[in-house]
Amino acid sequence: MEQIRNITMGPNDQLRQVAEQLVKGCREGKERENLDKLYAEDATSVEAYAGPEMGREVQGLKAIHQKHDWWESTMEELESSTTGPFYHGDDRFSVLFNAKAKNKDTGEVMDMQETATYHVKDGKIVREEFFYAM
Repeated sequence: MEQIRNITMGPNDQLRQVAEQLVKGCREGKERENLDKLYAEDATSVEAYAGPEMGREVQGLKAIHQKHDWWESTMEELESSTTGPFYHGDDRFSVLFNAKAKNKDTGEVMDMQETATYHVKDGKIVREEFFYAM
């Protein structure tokens, strides 16, 4: 007879709290507060592709803040929406982001869509990975 594994339905409370706070902060435009409140000091951020100003992967909360500095200095968000969180096991969740943004230098307006997967350990985000629709 096949053994049935004990499966817990739904994310644990700690993961749910981090995920819900991150999504709420994104919807309210409080991404900076999210960084300082929800991320581990040594967190890693991984983009789908390297950009002209930075590599694909950065390490540490200071470097993640610098990514946000670059985005804010380069792009103006005209519209945005956040969908999720979508849970995967006890240690990660994903969020779908849609945005219309204007490049401040060129004036080009772009529709953007990305999925971010966040890995959580001890109540802090330790890794984020971004996947783009091109």
